[in-house]
Amino acid sequence: MTQQLDALDLAVLTALTEQPRAGVLELSRRLGVARATVQARLRRLEETGVVTGYGPDVDPAAAGFGVQAFVTLEIAQGALDEVAADLRAIPGVLEAHVTTGAGDVLVRLAAQSHGALQETLVRLGRSPSVVRSTSVVALSELVPRRVLPLLASGTPRPAGRAPGYRAVPAGD
Repeated sequence: MTQQLDALDLAVLTALTEQPRAGVLELSRRLGVARATVQARLRRLEETGVVTGYGPDVDPAAAGFGVQAFVTLEIAQGALDEVAADLRAIPGVLEAHVTTGAGDVLVRLAAQSHGALQETLVRLGRSPSVVRSTSVVALSELVPRRVLPLLASGTPRPAGRAPGYRAVPAGD
């Protein structure tokens, strides 16, 4: 289910991104809305799948897995389920996406060293469902994963059900 975000939704998401450990009471104080309003918004954002979790964001490089690569896989016709199972079995696979274009699947890998990355690539190549793979090693991160600029780029609807809502600048 898709969720049409309004200005208050965006403010709640921005505040949570800036202070992921803030509680509902702190969020309501920062945003200038009732605690029940924040709770209701968060519940709706969770139920619609906009907010998918509150776990810690973990940096693989800081945790000792500083070598990252992107691998494009060309797979055998109809072998998507088999490839998905093979990818889930490899701990270094951070994420995988079915794509259009020359390749079928784009995989993001992390490893402790170039040697460990090579072992993972060899393991991927052994999958009977993988016809060909092309890999590129990431040298550095130019833009970290982000969502707020995308959400803010749409014209958020005015906040509903919170007539007293007003954007409170950070630090107020």
